[in-house]
Amino acid sequence: MASASQYGRIYSPSEHDVDLARASASVISQILGRHKKEAQFEERIQFKDEKGEEVVLPSAVLELLKSILVQMAQGNAVTLVPIHAELTTQQAADILNVSRPYLVKLLEEKEIPFSMKGTHRRVLFKDVQEYKARIDEQRLKVLDDLSEQAQELDMGY
Repeated sequence: MASASQYGRIYSPSEHDVDLARASASVISQILGRHKKEAQFEERIQFKDEKGEEVVLPSAVLELLKSILVQMAQGNAVTLVPIHAELTTQQAADILNVSRPYLVKLLEEKEIPFSMKGTHRRVLFKDVQEYKARIDEQRLKVLDDLSEQAQELDMGY
């Protein structure tokens, strides 16, 4: 089922879609597994229409399709956002799961690049993702440090 969202279309899988996605993800995984050693490959999928048209999918599309199907197989809704998409501050805040004022503070502190469109700030999706990856990496390092410290202090962790 598709519904409109602020980023594009959100596809929420039905139970039937979950079952199909599970089976399809397995087949695509097998196809990708057979071609791991090759730099590039082609898989042909024939449409079942009166013209018998054929389309060739690049391996990158199969990887992306596999990722989508895995998420759908788990019952998760999915959406695609182009990497170059410009987001409002509210959309960026939603992705980072922070308040809009906090995101604006990050922008003003130059933690995330942004541009101005009139009086409105716009943030590239790729910049939001890069910030999120950087913060996640820092968090993991802090957790590792805390875990190491707890072991040194024999705290039973």
